[in-house]
Amino acid sequence: MRKRFRTKIAVSGGALLMLALGLVAFQSSSAAASPGGGVRPHPTSEMDCNGHSPVYKSVKPGLGGLCTDPVRVEKNGDKYRFNDNGVYIGHDEPSVKFISSEPGSANDVTYHMRLAVDPQQRPTVRSARVTKYAELSIAPWFGLPMCDPKSFPINPCEPDSDANDPNVAGSAFMELQFYAPGFTPFVDGPSCDQKKYCAALTIDSLECDSTGTCNNNCIEPVNFAFLQRNGVPAGPPSPQLSDLATFTPNRQTLMMNPGDQLVVRMHDTGGGFLTRVDDLSTGQTGYMVASARNGFMNTNMSDCSGTPFNFHPEYSSARQENQVPWAALEGGVLMQTEIGHFEPCSSVTNDFPVDLTFPDGSSFSDPRVFQTCVGGLEPGSSGEGPCDLTTGLCQNATTQNGAPCPTNAFASNANCEFSDAACMPAGARNATANGQHVVYRWPIAGCLDNVFQNGDLDFDGTSYKHGWPDGSKGHPTAFEYTGPVTRHGHTYPTIQFETNVGASEFLCNTETGAGCTVPPTGAQFYPFWTLGKSSTRGHVCAWNFGDVIRGSTVRSFGRTAEYGTPDVARFGGTSTSSPRPNPQLSTRC
Repeated sequence: MRKRFRTKIAVSGGALLMLALGLVAFQSSSAAASPGGGVRPHPTSEMDCNGHSPVYKSVKPGLGGLCTDPVRVEKNGDKYRFNDNGVYIGHDEPSVKFISSEPGSANDVTYHMRLAVDPQQRPTVRSARVTKYAELSIAPWFGLPMCDPKSFPINPCEPDSDANDPNVAGSAFMELQFYAPGFTPFVDGPSCDQKKYCAALTIDSLECDSTGTCNNNCIEPVNFAFLQRNGVPAGPPSPQLSDLATFTPNRQTLMMNPGDQLVVRMHDTGGGFLTRVDDLSTGQTGYMVASARNGFMNTNMSDCSGTPFNFHPEYSSARQENQVPWAALEGGVLMQTEIGHFEPCSSVTNDFPVDLTFPDGSSFSDPRVFQTCVGGLEPGSSGEGPCDLTTGLCQNATTQNGAPCPTNAFASNANCEFSDAACMPAGARNATANGQHVVYRWPIAGCLDNVFQNGDLDFDGTSYKHGWPDGSKGHPTAFEYTGPVTRHGHTYPTIQFETNVGASEFLCNTETGAGCTVPPTGAQFYPFWTLGKSSTRGHVCAWNFGDVIRGSTVRSFGRTAEYGTPDVARFGGTSTSSPRPNPQLSTRC
C-alpha cells in the first residue's frame, strides 16, 4: 500500500520550509505596495528560486534545478557552501568560460548552435543504452553577469562598465536556458512540449549583504520569462508577481524542433538586456527584453518588495576577473550544461501530488506525482525518501557513493540525497489545467531530485552514466556550438574549463580541495567538452558536450582532466583549468 505524504509545511530547526506543492493560493493579481513603496510579493511567487522560503511559496515546484549556484561569502571574503534555510542547494554545471579584453565582449555576444536530436527508441530504464536529452540535462544555457545594486553585496553598479569592482558592485546572474522535449508539463517537469524545445531568460539575484546577512524569506529571487515571438512575457516575470502563466508556454512562445539551427544573440539596449533566438530552420524568431516595461523587477533585501527595473550587463569586457562574486562558477561569458537531475525508475511511490489554486480562477492539479524511485538505476530496490513535511524527517537518505546520510533531517545543511522528488510515472497521467482535463505522457518513470535537495547527490542517475552523445543510435546527438563572437565579429582568444560539482560532493572539503574529485566518487561517468566536425558549418570546428563522438571528435582535452583542479584560492568546490588559448580557433576539422 502506498504511503501518502501531504505537501504543506515542514518545521525543522525552528524554520518553516514551505514548498509549492499541495493546496496553495495567492492574493489577487493586482500589485499591492509594500510599506517601503515597492511591489509587495504575492504569497505564491518566485521570491526564492530554490523553493525554501519560510514565507513565500513557489509557483513552479522544483525550480531549484534552474537557479544559480551561490556560495556563502564571509566578511573576510572567504567562500563556503551555501544553504537556503538549512537545505543544500548546490548545482553541477560543467562550463566553458570565454575570456576577452575587447570592449563590449561582455554585453554583446552571439553564438551559432544546433539543437540535439533524440533517438526514436523508448529510453531504457535499467541502463543508459537509450537516453533522451532531457534525462541528461534539464538546461543547457548561456550566462552573463548583470548589474543589480540590490543584489549581493548590495552596492551600486554601473551598467556595461569595467569600472565595477567584481567584489564590490551589486551583481545578478543571467542565464538563457534551453529545455529539451519529452517530459511535460513545465510547471512541475523539465519540458515545455513533448516534441519541441523552448527557451527562457532567467535572472537570479542574491539577497545577502557584505556582512554575511541574508533575508531568508527571499534569498534567491528570480525573474523568469520564456522567449516569445512577439516579445511579450507569457506571464509576469518578476519574483514578486510570477504566476501560473509565467511558467505556462502560450501560442507566442518560441518552439523549436530538434536539430534546428539557431543564431543566439544577447546584447544590451537602452531599454534593457535583450536575448534573441533566430531559428534558421523555421524562419521564426523569439526574444525577450529584461525591462521594467515587460514587468522585470529587482528586490529590496529588507522586505522582499520589488521595483520595476531595467536589467543591463554589468561589464563591458569579458576579462578574467569580471565575475559574479556570489556564484560558485567563476562566471563571465559562459556556455554551460546543467546536469544531475534525472533518475529513470521501474516505478515510483509515496504520493506527492501537486495542487495549485489561485483566486483569479487559474489552477493546476497534477495528482500523480511521487517522492521515491523504485528500481531503474537505483543500486537497491528503492531510492531515497519519503520525507515528511510535518516533521522534516526523511527515510533512506543517502550520500556520495550510496553511503547512508549522517542525518535524516532534510533542513540540516547536509548535502545528502533525502528524496527523489519530484517523480512521475510512465505513460499517460491525468491532470487539470484551469479546469480543463489534460493528459501528460512520460516515456518512462523518472525522478528529478529537485525538492528536498538540489540534484542527484549520490551520482547514480542518467547524467552519471555512459548515456551522453557519442555517435551511437541509442543516444541523442550533441548540442553543437560555434562561437561566441562579439558584435564586431571577433572571437574570444582565451577559454577556461570549469565545473562546480565538487561542492555537491559529500566528501569534498571546499576549504582545502581534498576529496573534490572530477568525476565525483559514485559516478560511473562524467561528461566533458570536446571539439568536433560541425554537421552544419562545413569545416568549422564545433563545441560538443558529452562523450567522444565517433566520426566527429578531434580534440577531447584529456576528457575529465580538462576541468583542472579545485580553485581553493576562490572556492574549493569549483574546479577550473588554467586559462588557455581558445582551441576552436586553432583546431582543423
